[in-house]
Amino acid sequence: MRVGILTGGGDCPGLNAVIRGVVRAGVGLDQEHLGLLRGWKGLLEADVRPLDVANTSGIRHRGGTILGSSRTNPFSLEGGGARAVAAARELGLDALVAIGGEDTLGVANRLHAEFDFPVVGVPKTIDNDLSGTDYTFGFWTAVQIAVDALDRLHTTAESHDRVLVVEVMGRHAGWIALESGLAGGADAVLIPEVPTSVERVCEHITARAERGSLFSLIVVSEGVQLDEVADTGEVDQFGHTLLAKAGVGDQLAARISDALGVEARAVVLGHVQRGGSPIAYDRSLASRFGVQAARMVATGQFGRMAALRGATVVDVPLAEAVGTLKTVPPEAYALAQIFFG
Repeated sequence: MRVGILTGGGDCPGLNAVIRGVVRAGVGLDQEHLGLLRGWKGLLEADVRPLDVANTSGIRHRGGTILGSSRTNPFSLEGGGARAVAAARELGLDALVAIGGEDTLGVANRLHAEFDFPVVGVPKTIDNDLSGTDYTFGFWTAVQIAVDALDRLHTTAESHDRVLVVEVMGRHAGWIALESGLAGGADAVLIPEVPTSVERVCEHITARAERGSLFSLIVVSEGVQLDEVADTGEVDQFGHTLLAKAGVGDQLAARISDALGVEARAVVLGHVQRGGSPIAYDRSLASRFGVQAARMVATGQFGRMAALRGATVVDVPLAEAVGTLKTVPPEAYALAQIFFG
């Protein structure tokens, strides 16, 4: 079988380990592999490179993706779905492994549902917001990066009696903020799932000061909606609103300073959370996902996604994975609140 592999959406620690896993397992299943460059764009433009054991060796620890990525959505183009299927036939592909998040796998699901396209998915997102899997690879690396930053920021905030607002990624789901805040000793965590206000944040900071803690470390997801914090009004090819360049962290810090007359600074971790080598857990999980994807192709389990359930890698329908976002449940946030303050 000739199997295409693509990586779409934002880059994520562990992508190369998945690619390596698909190729290593696939070779033993009589598969040959073709890498599609820059996600769905590579399929539409037939921009490809052969993949084999030799040129995927030694990449498990590398960040980013050797195939490149983009946020191209075939279905945003006239006849894009049919064009993608025709391009796959031109390349002689018998199956495709799509590695991505909600958007990339949403395209894969539509191609399978509408064109019976032979595709399997691998869940990739540092946001951990894909349903159908307990964890996505890359998530715990992003959390560890945020925790490392919080450990360092805690000491400087305490030394100068500052309020530091640390903005982490998480447009619709607050998993990174929740887990990094819990592990990193944040004094408060703001996530998209729980409405809040600047006034409540200021009350929390004031209460800490009255108890003798003159510094605070506030973790906020980039997607938290506070009053008067605006987005750009622009959208990408998947219809997602582009966030303002002056994000919620900067705006929240400025309003805390104005309201309380204290020194408040924002630290935006941004793409630091995406870059660099994956931690051991994500290397292992990504490798296991890659092997599962190759086996799914070999047995014709198309329209499905590799997933982690407990300690076991299984497969689930793509439709289940992209049907709804996996957001932070109230009980998880309530547990973290025990440690706030």
